[in-house]
Amino acid sequence: MLKQRIITALCLIPLVLGALFFLPLKFFALLAALVFLLASREWSGFVSAERREWIPLLFCLLLGASLVWLPVEQLWAPDLHPLLMGVLWTAASWWLLGLLLVLRYPQSARLWKASIWLKSLFGLVTLIPFFWSMVAIRGYNFYHDSAMGAWILLFVMGLVWAADSGAYFFGKAFGKHKLAPAVSPGKTIEGLCGGLFTAGLLAVGVTWFMGFVPAKMGTVLLCSLLAVLASVLGDLTESMFKREAGIKDSGTLLPGHGGILDRIDSLTAALPVFLLSYLLLSQGV
Repeated sequence: MLKQRIITALCLIPLVLGALFFLPLKFFALLAALVFLLASREWSGFVSAERREWIPLLFCLLLGASLVWLPVEQLWAPDLHPLLMGVLWTAASWWLLGLLLVLRYPQSARLWKASIWLKSLFGLVTLIPFFWSMVAIRGYNFYHDSAMGAWILLFVMGLVWAADSGAYFFGKAFGKHKLAPAVSPGKTIEGLCGGLFTAGLLAVGVTWFMGFVPAKMGTVLLCSLLAVLASVLGDLTESMFKREAGIKDSGTLLPGHGGILDRIDSLTAALPVFLLSYLLLSQGV
């Protein structure tokens, strides 16, 4: 399993970096839409054991409808800013609800486990803001500096990867107190602290290297902290849905890693939370 994970990761890393830095914005959005489609199909496994094919179709139709209101190439136009913020606030509201569901699991499952429509709605408010956050960050200042958004997106991804790695090693070495035993018995509070520490080192190192002024450095560090905490919630929320559906992995597309959702679960929460918090804090809200 470890060998498969390493081989898959070594294949994915250059593909991810190539897509981030070399794809034009429209093609990057198409790639993000493909990830959305694959993740939608896997989410249907959380909704129903039969993996009802109408679920990814419905998700894609609604994503297509959102593309009418938020054109990719004009995403940062002032008149579209309220729509983008609406998507991000929807994500924030969902993740606050997700936190309550995780904290109250398994009792909270009584509210949603029998409802196909409610579980489908949870998937929509997870995946559509994820898509738009990814495209919005990649498209940030695109026509003045086409690489800026790619570096920001890579930075947030790096935070999540650093937090995952730190949580794993600190949890293995020091883990004694369970974080959410009913949802994910392997996660510990010590692992969470280790992940925050590791991601914090990365964030401090990057902001110091970039020469940020103290005010901007503080903003980025706070946004990074919120994104890492959200990434843990994204992971736990997917684990909750998988546990309730009785499955170990969301899919088998990535050998050694499971499915697409198993790889992006943390990012589905981290990206919108990072973007929303940065937009609010940078405006002095």
